[in-house]
Amino acid sequence: MMLLPIVLALLAPTSAFFVGSAAPQGMSAAAVAARMPAVLAQATKIDAKVVKKLRDATGAGMMDCKKALVDADGDEEVATEALRAKGLATADKKASRKASEGIIETYIHTGAKLGVMVEVNCETDFVAKRPEFQELAKAIAMQVAACPSVEAVSQADISPEYIEKEKKIESQSEDLQGKPDNIVAKIVQGRIDKLVKTKLLLEQPYIRDPGMNVDELVKSYVGKLGENIQVARFIRFNVGEMQPTEAEE
Repeated sequence: MMLLPIVLALLAPTSAFFVGSAAPQGMSAAAVAARMPAVLAQATKIDAKVVKKLRDATGAGMMDCKKALVDADGDEEVATEALRAKGLATADKKASRKASEGIIETYIHTGAKLGVMVEVNCETDFVAKRPEFQELAKAIAMQVAACPSVEAVSQADISPEYIEKEKKIESQSEDLQGKPDNIVAKIVQGRIDKLVKTKLLLEQPYIRDPGMNVDELVKSYVGKLGENIQVARFIRFNVGEMQPTEAEE
């Protein structure tokens, strides 16, 4: 509604525009429709620096960022959410496509006491060589290094046997004794879900932007690079972890 007077003024050539008329004097309805995107862009002036900032934050194209800002009337937060939602939708559509190319990236933490190796896959060797893809792989490796509780990429990598074992252990907790079975089952399931979440890489808040998780980070690069991207596996090395404990000795 705030833009309506500005839009009407821009559409009207030299004479006044009367609300309720079919179109400004001398212009057809089709011409008005054709000019509308440009008019809206003029009505909401977007600073190029803001567009670049949004692009750096989301990885979306410049034109997509500008359009999102125009649609959001200049609100960066609203535009960011719109672009992220678009990226997630794009990623979901590409998720079934085969990703057999990619790279293996490493990260060695300061002091060389902790190292991570991660495999990230994409569809083509062309994308695998893109600096943006390599940037993502490096970010994933750093994420693994920063999350010592993480043991698997996603829920699919957690065995049913592990889940059942943890359920049995949790159901025997002292604070659950004497409670009805249906209540115990709900509490146990909630605790197991919480436990499993701490072990999944894709569920962790991204260390450089806690407002998104790792899964959303990966999907943002799917939107940017146009291919299915999957984190295949990772391994973490800690110096001394293979040495036998005193009990073993």
